[in-house]
Amino acid sequence: MRISYPMFFFSKKEKKQILAAVREAEKNTSGEIRLHLEFKACEPVYGHAQKVFQRIGMTKTVQRNGVLIFLATRNKKFAVLGDIGINEKVPEGFWNDVVRTMEIHFKKNRFAEGISEAVLRIGEKLKAYFPYRKDDKNELPDGISC
Repeated sequence: MRISYPMFFFSKKEKKQILAAVREAEKNTSGEIRLHLEFKACEPVYGHAQKVFQRIGMTKTVQRNGVLIFLATRNKKFAVLGDIGINEKVPEGFWNDVVRTMEIHFKKNRFAEGISEAVLRIGEKLKAYFPYRKDDKNELPDGISC
C-alpha cells in the first residue's frame, strides 16, 4: 500500500526516475516540465491545478511554455496543464495521449512509471513547437514540489 502523503508518496528511487525523465525530456525542448503533489484536491482537480500552476510560478517562462503535472495523492486525481504559449499553438486534445498513458499506469498503481513516461512524451510533443536552443536556460526547478 502506498503512503498518500505527498512527501512520502514516491520512494527515493522513484523520485530519481521521475527527475531523470524531466531532465531527459527538457534536453529536447525549451519547455519546462514540473510535477506537483498535494494530499487532496478539494475542488475539481483541473481548477485546483490551475491555481497551483499560478502559485508555483509556472507562468514565469519567457515563452510561456511550462507544463504542470498535478497529482492529488489521497484521491489519486491528476491533471496536465500547459501554459498559454503552448495552448495557443497546439491542437485541441494535445494532452489526451499523455493523460491516457498516465491512467493506464495509475490503474496498476505504477505512479512513478506513469509520470516518467508522460514526462518523456511531453518532451517529445513540445520539441515540435518549442525545440531546444543553445541559449536555453532552465527557467523553473526540476524538483518535485509539494
